Amino acid sequence: MTATFFDRLGERIRERDSVLCVGLDPDPSRLPDHLRDRDLPRWAFNRRIIDATHEHAAAYKPNAAFYEDDDGWRALTETIAYAHGKGVPVVLDAKRADIGNTARQYAGLVGDRAHAADAITVNPYMGRDSLEPFLSREGAGVFVLCRTSNPGGSDLQDLELASGEAVYERVAALADLWNGNGNVGLVVGATAPEELEELREQVPDLPFLVPGVGSQGGDAEAAVEFGLAEGVGLVNSSRGIIFAAEGGPNEDEGFEKAAGEAAKRLKKRLNRYR
Repeated sequence: MTATFFDRLGERIRERDSVLCVGLDPDPSRLPDHLRDRDLPRWAFNRRIIDATHEHAAAYKPNAAFYEDDDGWRALTETIAYAHGKGVPVVLDAKRADIGNTARQYAGLVGDRAHAADAITVNPYMGRDSLEPFLSREGAGVFVLCRTSNPGGSDLQDLELASGEAVYERVAALADLWNGNGNVGLVVGATAPEELEELREQVPDLPFLVPGVGSQGGDAEAAVEFGLAEGVGLVNSSRGIIFAAEGGPNEDEGFEKAAGEAAKRLKKRLNRYR
């Protein structure tokens, strides 16, 4: 039987004693000056971040938005392969879903190749058939957007259905039904701690990917207390780690050291609640 993503993630969490997920969102406008003239500056930046943070990271989460151009996709494939070389799984934050052949093509972003991610975020709005190509990949993780960390998430996710449940609660219930291969988790923001607690009670066996703890100021204690299922789950910080040096005396040359220190601090902070 194929080991699921969450089996492998659990091993990594135990090995590193960490549930920290480091978001790799290399905004070109914020990269250190000395990297901008290099070939694939985003890859050069990510490599240094990975070198500085891998001992503290349970996973990395590159957001596809920062790589969707020719050089960007090259940087992303190099980044994924390098993270794998350090033994760290990768969640591609792509929020994909579509019908038929399109969904099957998107599902090629995850798999067992060196440059493919280990897990992916998906959007449930189009229903199960739009996610089936992802769900059917037993070894790949599928994080379904449920209650997101952005302020506008409540515009749709909090709407009450005729059944009396909120949209995000229906999404959680469906994701639980879709978990036939044991590879489904939920994206639930740390900025919605009450919903985190409710959803953990509703779907006790689904691991959560919890964004919003870093620069968005989400609830770290709730993220850990309710984000983990049997000790497996991820709490993500992106800008708060990779751009930790911004505004400091070594903003340009010392960015990787600052990132490593920020990752270590957040790992320790999260571990206080485990």
